[in-house]
Amino acid sequence: MQRDPVDRLVNAALISDDEFVHALREVMQRDLRISVRELAEKSGVAPSSLYKMLHGKRSPNLTTLRAIVQAMRRITLSSEGEFIGLIAARPVLDVILERNAEVDGRKVRIREYPVHTMEEAIVAAVRAEREGAVAIVCAPIVSSVIEQLVKVPVATIIPRESVQRAIELAARKAWL
Repeated sequence: MQRDPVDRLVNAALISDDEFVHALREVMQRDLRISVRELAEKSGVAPSSLYKMLHGKRSPNLTTLRAIVQAMRRITLSSEGEFIGLIAARPVLDVILERNAEVDGRKVRIREYPVHTMEEAIVAAVRAEREGAVAIVCAPIVSSVIEQLVKVPVATIIPRESVQRAIELAARKAWL
């Protein structure tokens, strides 16, 4: 089960500086997809200090650690508007370039929930709803189960174009 990124960060900080740096890098890159510059702006920690920490040239002091954790908490639990939980495998999430959308004149954020199994997708859907998702987008294989578990609307990803490309690729491979 995927744990909250902020919880992982705090737990790693309690283990060691190396664990904290590893968790910070992972949370920044995989969970939140934010840059050092963005974290610096949100936390008030100098970008140079963050770079030094990420490259093992500096250990975070307590003040820096608090600033980073508070910034991460604000980023993950931000109330800057509604968000839609997008539940998919990491390769699918990696092609998503925009983390914000405008629908009928309303801004909505997209919060990613990377999963690898159907069970993880179900857990992610429940987690997304608990965290305040106004809707969930997921694969067809789990959408009917998720619809029965959550009270928010569920939309199914139907990749028409990519399905056609996959069929063409399979046919070409079969004909080789």
